[in-house]
Amino acid sequence: MNQSTIQLRTVNVTRYVTPLREGGSMPAIVEADDGFLYVIKFRGAGQGTNALIADLIGGELARAVGLKVPELVFMNLGEGFGRSEADEEIQDLLKFSVGLNLGLHYLSGAITFDSTVTTLDPLLASKILWLDCLLTNIDRTTRNTNMLMWNKELWLIDPGASLYFHHNWTNWKEHIRSPFPLVKNHVLLKQASQLEAVDVFCKEILTKTVVENIVSLIPDDWLKHDGMFETIEEQRNAYATFLLTRMQESSVFIKEAQDARKKLI
Repeated sequence: MNQSTIQLRTVNVTRYVTPLREGGSMPAIVEADDGFLYVIKFRGAGQGTNALIADLIGGELARAVGLKVPELVFMNLGEGFGRSEADEEIQDLLKFSVGLNLGLHYLSGAITFDSTVTTLDPLLASKILWLDCLLTNIDRTTRNTNMLMWNKELWLIDPGASLYFHHNWTNWKEHIRSPFPLVKNHVLLKQASQLEAVDVFCKEILTKTVVENIVSLIPDDWLKHDGMFETIEEQRNAYATFLLTRMQESSVFIKEAQDARKKLI
């Protein structure tokens, strides 16, 4: 796929199947009008559209560097969809999520990745860890790996806890050069022995064109006018600036990861 012209399909939610009561986001399995099942992340959940933006950017960046990620789609939730839902909490969630949400293709039969059972190739582990450092993804730990084994292959899901600076844009430029000390908790830290090689590879793939194209996928109404930016486009550009500049400064988070790994092994 030509990453400079990537687009996401838009589908309509036709049936609410079952909630996945995990964390505060309350995702769910739903059926869409294309006949497939998806895990939907709701815009009306606790972190709002910020979590959807992090999922979108993180997922498509991972796909761009060759990692396996279920297909992401925009999911349109019609007004009044949840009126027949008996659970009041779910009914409220559906009511506040009318419009475009984010879904990922449901991997039926997938099992949670267990680092004590499965050892990854060092290059694959390093690529995942590098990307999580770039995105400041705090949610890839032994407690919650957000990785699945499906058809004997590793798949990444749910980078919604990434880019946490966007919950308060005040100091977002300072976050660009953060060494990301929480990498010490990363589930793949011990296996990630090829960070320098991966750094060169990922920078070659994640060009300015690719990054800007992925950021351009963010729907306008997922972005907020909070006083920090004069326009929505200015806020969108801030995401691209963060990612591109942080890649230029990647030696900072690579050193942090390597130092943490030395202490671990």
